Amino acid sequence: MTKLSFGAHPYLLGFEQLERLVERTAKSGAEGYPPFNIEAVADNAYRITLAVAGFREEDLSITVEDRQLVVRGRQADDAGERVFLHRGIASRAFQRSFVLADGVEVAGATMENGLLHVDLRRHVPEPVVQTIRIGRKDASQKGGK
Repeated sequence: MTKLSFGAHPYLLGFEQLERLVERTAKSGAEGYPPFNIEAVADNAYRITLAVAGFREEDLSITVEDRQLVVRGRQADDAGERVFLHRGIASRAFQRSFVLADGVEVAGATMENGLLHVDLRRHVPEPVVQTIRIGRKDASQKGGK
């Protein structure tokens, strides 16, 4: 079986990094907790919403590391203070990662009713038209006589 590669296609030059991003995303996509939604809120704006019931703002951290949005949660241990007869509400630590495209930045984050909203904004660059001058080699530069 042949592996299709972005870098191997003759018309896609310089996309090797995109292939690495796809592989990294596939590896980080196996996480199941906490559940999340991703929505487009405008043409160039997105919102990631994570269900983080039981977590406080100080229990959560949001970082961008090498074009990867990482949301981490860790609750303070209150062992010994309460006796649970049944514990069905998850309070485990988590790390959820999202790979960001070039130009996508975190615009802000808010907590509301047990939901963490992370707003993203994509900056669309102005189209660039570049004219390339064609140079001419002298006969003396050809390595000849």
